[in-house]
Amino acid sequence: MKLLRFGAPGAEAPGLLDQNGVIRDLSGHVDDINGAALDTTVLDRLRSLDPATLPAVDASVRIGPCVGAVGKFLCIGLNYSDHAAEAGMPIPEHPILFLKANSAIAGPDDTIMLPRHSRHTDWEVELALVIGKTCKYVGSDTALEYVAGYCVANDVSERHFQSKLTGQWTKGKSCDTFGPIGPWLVTADEVPDPQALDMTLDVNGVRRQTGNTSTMIFSVAEIISHMSRLMTLHPGDVISTGTPPGVGMGMKPKPVFLQEGDVMEVWIDGLGRQHQTVGRDAGA
Repeated sequence: MKLLRFGAPGAEAPGLLDQNGVIRDLSGHVDDINGAALDTTVLDRLRSLDPATLPAVDASVRIGPCVGAVGKFLCIGLNYSDHAAEAGMPIPEHPILFLKANSAIAGPDDTIMLPRHSRHTDWEVELALVIGKTCKYVGSDTALEYVAGYCVANDVSERHFQSKLTGQWTKGKSCDTFGPIGPWLVTADEVPDPQALDMTLDVNGVRRQTGNTSTMIFSVAEIISHMSRLMTLHPGDVISTGTPPGVGMGMKPKPVFLQEGDVMEVWIDGLGRQHQTVGRDAGA
């Protein structure tokens, strides 16, 4: 299934995408696409529905973040060896963890707003996973059983805030709109191998990132297992798993960063496409 949320920010309704690409309203069956709706029994019930019996939604509707009421937004850094090389950093011995504030979460096509005084905002296409059941102290051999589904994420990053303002990476990762997820949550049964997904990111029609999840340093299963030894993962938690090479700060002969009016296209095979225009906060 491809689950999604549609409508105005803060007032999104649950839906699914049928085989013909039509959005169907799930409001009569679940309150939201959130942790409670990701329970196996609920997903099985939704899967048994005939989409043709559900109300169709106008195609022009805004698509919101594919998961609501996210508990934790966890992110893994430097998880592709060639990205670590372009960043001039060593291969990590363990997954590098940072947090993205939940207030950064945005819809897949929402405008990315440059913060005041930002001059170094960058892009990062990433595979994200959503936890479907409570997960603690699990091994990598069973970790994928705890995944409800997968989605596209763009880990937008302000590099000056991230590295020059003293502190952790979270500062440069958590600005408003810096966490678009979606367009939909593809349930795990439709992603047989999360380590075999192509991904790309274009800026103004120019291909900047090309990668495949097969080149991750730490696999999805290893990431979940590692995180579950540090904290309990709950249904609805989102984990973004790192980015391949091609980010703006690694461009030669000099870095390239996002400007107002730029357009990003973010894509992962089978998980959909994001389309984002870059704006700037009023008064910036």
